[in-house]
Amino acid sequence: MTSPLAVEKDPASLGFDPSRLRRIDDHFRRYVDDGRLAGWQVVVTRRGHVVHSSEAGQRDEEAGLPVEPDTRWRIFSMSKPITSVAALMLWERGELELTDPISRWLPEFAEPRVYVRGSATAPLTMPSPEPIRVWHLLSHTAGLTYGFHHAHPVDELYRAAGFEWGVPDGLDLAGCVEAWARMPLVHTPGSEWNYSHATDVLGRLVEVVSGRRLDVFLDEEILGPLGMTATAFAADDPSRTAALYARVADGSRVRAPAGEAFLEPPTWLSGGGGLVSTAADYHRFTQMLLRGGELDGVRLLGSRTVAYMGRNHLPGGADLTEVGRPLFAEMPFDGVGFGLGVSVVLDPTRYRTLCSTGEMAWGGAASTAFWVDPAEELTALFFTQLMPSSAYPIRSALRALVYQALVD
Repeated sequence: MTSPLAVEKDPASLGFDPSRLRRIDDHFRRYVDDGRLAGWQVVVTRRGHVVHSSEAGQRDEEAGLPVEPDTRWRIFSMSKPITSVAALMLWERGELELTDPISRWLPEFAEPRVYVRGSATAPLTMPSPEPIRVWHLLSHTAGLTYGFHHAHPVDELYRAAGFEWGVPDGLDLAGCVEAWARMPLVHTPGSEWNYSHATDVLGRLVEVVSGRRLDVFLDEEILGPLGMTATAFAADDPSRTAALYARVADGSRVRAPAGEAFLEPPTWLSGGGGLVSTAADYHRFTQMLLRGGELDGVRLLGSRTVAYMGRNHLPGGADLTEVGRPLFAEMPFDGVGFGLGVSVVLDPTRYRTLCSTGEMAWGGAASTAFWVDPAEELTALFFTQLMPSSAYPIRSALRALVYQALVD
C-alpha cells in the first residue's frame, strides 16, 4: 500500500527544484546531529500533491526508536484550528452567531470582570463593558490568558488556581471553564489580543451547543469524515508516540514528564492543546483548508467561510505586534494578524519572512508547525517534540527553505 505521504509526482512539474528541496533535510539533520532535536518529520505539498516528505532521528532516544512516517506527535496548539473549524461548522448551521455573548450557553460568564491594577493577591477589577462573544474566543481577543505566560498578574492567578501546564486533579472541561470564568479578564473583550485558554472555552461551547462531548463531535464531524483516524485526545498507540523533550537552561534536552499525560485518556478535553496526531492526518486537515473546506468529496465548511476564517479579525485591522501583549514566540508578529483560529500574514515584508500575503498558520508548544498558502497552493508541516517552541529557529528556517526551492 502506498504511503499517504509518498511523493508521487515530480516536484519539478509543480514548480520546485528537487535539489533545492533537499536542503530542507540537509539543514534539519544538523539539528539531530548536534543534539538540538531528537527527531523530526516534514511534509511539503503543492496543488494537492506531496512534493517532499522526510523524517530523521529518533522518536524516542531512550528506547532507540526511529521517527517513522506514522509516528504520533503531540500537536498542542495545532489542536486550535480543528476546534475552531468545529465552531464554524455550528455557525454555518445557524446554531450560533459569532456576535452572540457566550453567556447564552455558558452562564458562568454572564458578569465578567476586567483587571484594572494591583497585584495578584489584591487585584482591582471592574465590570466588563463588553461581554465575551463567540468571535472573541476564535480570535483570542476574549481577555482570557494562560498561567504559563508569566507576564501579567492575572497569569499568576491562573497558576495559583492550578492552571499552568496542566489543570487541577479531577476537573473536567466544564469545571475548568467554570474556574476560568471566576478569574478577572486581562483586558476588555475585543480590545487586545492575548493568547489564552479561549479555544478551550470554545471547545466547551461546542459541547453545549451541539449536545455532544467535544471528542465525540470532532470524531463524528471532522476527524472521521476526513479520515484522520490517528488523531485523538490520547495516543491510540503509545509505542508509536514520540517522546516529549524540553530544553533546559544549559541548552541540553531532558525528557519532559508532561508528555506522559497524552498517553492516557484525559480527565478534561482540551480543544486548545490536547490532541495527538500524525503527519498524514494533519496533512488531510491542511488540504481541506487549502481546498476551501472540502477534501475527497467531504465538505466541512463553505469556501467563503474558510476565506473569512483567514481574514484578519484583530481590532482596527492591526497586527499582533500592535494589539498583542509581548509573549514568548519563535518568530516576531510584525505584519501578522489573527483570523478565526489561525494566524494570517498581512505583510510579508514587515514579517521579514519568505511567505505570501493571506497565509494561514499556527504551531504547537512542542515546536510543531503548519501553514497553508492559498496564493501558492502550498502547505507545509513540521513535527518534532521539543519545548519550548522558541528554543530554536525552526519555523523561520523552514519557510526560507521551502520557498527558496519554489522556482516557477
